[in-house]
Amino acid sequence: MVDQHIVSAFDRDLEGIQAQIMKMGGLVEEAIMKSARALEARDEELAETVRAADKAVDALDESINEEAARLIALRSPTAGDLRLVLTVMRISTNLERIGDYAKNIAKRTGVLAQVPPVNDSTAALRRMAREVERMLKDALDAYIQRDVELAQDVIERDHEVDQMYNALFREFLTFMMEDPRNITPCMHLHFIGKNIERMGDHVTSVAEQVIYLVSGERPDEFRTKADITSTTPVEG
Repeated sequence: MVDQHIVSAFDRDLEGIQAQIMKMGGLVEEAIMKSARALEARDEELAETVRAADKAVDALDESINEEAARLIALRSPTAGDLRLVLTVMRISTNLERIGDYAKNIAKRTGVLAQVPPVNDSTAALRRMAREVERMLKDALDAYIQRDVELAQDVIERDHEVDQMYNALFREFLTFMMEDPRNITPCMHLHFIGKNIERMGDHVTSVAEQVIYLVSGERPDEFRTKADITSTTPVEG
């Protein structure tokens, strides 16, 4: 009877943590969408809502990690349950980083709103962000459904995001060479593109955690990256 009570308490605690993960995921999906929309529309007010909303994402990350640590300390979970708790903590960390990148995009929107647009670059960046948002939704669905195939599909789709980034990177170089006045806006646009590409990497990490949770095995660490500028510094 005592053991059953302990198991029930563990399950309740774990359900609470997983509910927070899904809430956090929804907030991050919204941040990706709104930051890209604000950039394309040059909407500084919308960008500010993204920056303000990041506090809620950070708070959830802190809460999830505190609850997970408490769960490990008090419940002494078995190997399978421990893997689940550790997976939740890692997913939370990845979601927090994606939220930071969305906030960074919102920060640059104010600067870019003050200068003439460069071609249709913001529309291309929004399409790229939309793909990452879809990947994140599928990665979270894969987590809920314990769907390894869907998680693997998300991992493979990151290659497309890298290719989109590479194409934009080449365009920005061309624009800067054609007109020196494009240098400042293109540098900001490049950082935004790199932020979105890094979002894709963190979504991929979420999908990899799903595979680890279900199979107990980690996907190939040496995943081929299609990003040709992987050494480019990125604002954190």
